[in-house]
Amino acid sequence: MSTYFSPATFTFLRGLARNNDKTWFNEHKPKYEAHVRQPFLRLITDLQPDLAAVSEHFRADPRTVGGSLFRIYRDARFSNDKSPYKSWQGARLFHERRKQVPAPSFYIHLQPGESFVGAGLWHPEPATQRKVRHFIVDNPGSWKAAAHSPLLRKKFDFEESEKLVRAPRGFEPEFEFIDDLKHRNWVFWRSLDDATMTGPRLRQTIAADLVTLAPFVDYLCAALDLEF
Repeated sequence: MSTYFSPATFTFLRGLARNNDKTWFNEHKPKYEAHVRQPFLRLITDLQPDLAAVSEHFRADPRTVGGSLFRIYRDARFSNDKSPYKSWQGARLFHERRKQVPAPSFYIHLQPGESFVGAGLWHPEPATQRKVRHFIVDNPGSWKAAAHSPLLRKKFDFEESEKLVRAPRGFEPEFEFIDDLKHRNWVFWRSLDDATMTGPRLRQTIAADLVTLAPFVDYLCAALDLEF
């Protein structure tokens, strides 16, 4: 077993949150590389066989451009917050066809006191939302098995933000899972404390979480005509 992140990882990210400017970042960039970016790329590399055991169609891609790791740089063009950097680091374990069609993904988030692992569809387009909703209506039994299993619900939280107040148009309010249809995002996630993120069992913890999340992601793939 090996560790990836360390207290120095969180020291850097807390410092970046307090000093979110190019001068500070450039002065501390070697620490970013040593304690955040390179360890995260190593974790992604090591998760490849674990992810392949879950699905041969998902990728843990350690390439520095176009791979799983998100850039630390923010796109602030359309935001009131002009901070140039994110104060966290995230990675998406993506479907091989993500560039052709909307697809769910697994996600790992690194942030002091706010790290988590999760999976699902985040901010899908309205057409994708409708497709998932209709699939749930047409396949309620397998939705119950995938998204309401005791194991999943015990370990993970169903993201409850950005829900419709009423049943979406065209769907029966009496449908068994109407509350699930009100969601704009379909995501399960759970927090990972700093000790887990810096501990020797991080890879094994995430690998086990991928297994638990797999039936839910499999269902979303089926809803979107994707292989799993």
